[in-house]
Amino acid sequence: MALPLRIKSRWSKDGDRSLDEIAGALAFISWRLAQGKAINLHGEDFVYEDDRQRMAVIAEYLIFQLQIIDRLAKQDLKLNDEDRQQLIITTASKQADIIQDNSMDLFGAGDYVQPFLKLINRRAAEYAGYRYTEDGPSYPFLRHLGYEIQQIMGESQENRWVIDQVMDRDGPEIDRKIAPAMRDLFE
Repeated sequence: MALPLRIKSRWSKDGDRSLDEIAGALAFISWRLAQGKAINLHGEDFVYEDDRQRMAVIAEYLIFQLQIIDRLAKQDLKLNDEDRQQLIITTASKQADIIQDNSMDLFGAGDYVQPFLKLINRRAAEYAGYRYTEDGPSYPFLRHLGYEIQQIMGESQENRWVIDQVMDRDGPEIDRKIAPAMRDLFE
């Protein structure tokens, strides 16, 4: 059973925020959500072989959220192309910094940023054809996330149904949390 994850998405003080500040908050929120969903998978009796596998799952959840952020920036917030690009690049960069810090803690020194950024670019091309509407990500959008996590987790007896968990519960729950958080940060 997943524990509720509280996401703080309102600024403590009034005033205008820069896109970089908003991107930093979105990166942190997306990290918390991705980490929570990775923990939830374990709590639902799916099995990780090791921490590298868990970090790869977190990376997929981060990239999924980055796609949602991009769609919301264009469709809901109507950001111009320049501002949208700045928001996405800065959010991705800050996500990469978080991946780097956590990976160094777990796996030791190394460059964890470049592989993550390459994965973002590859996934962006893959997600590009999937629709995102006011109801959230389309079935193919969610299926792609589920498929990628299934590939990471493998199809052992314990993990055979992880794609269903990701598509039916985790993906929609992430959307239900990141979308309003993003809207709140822009208020």
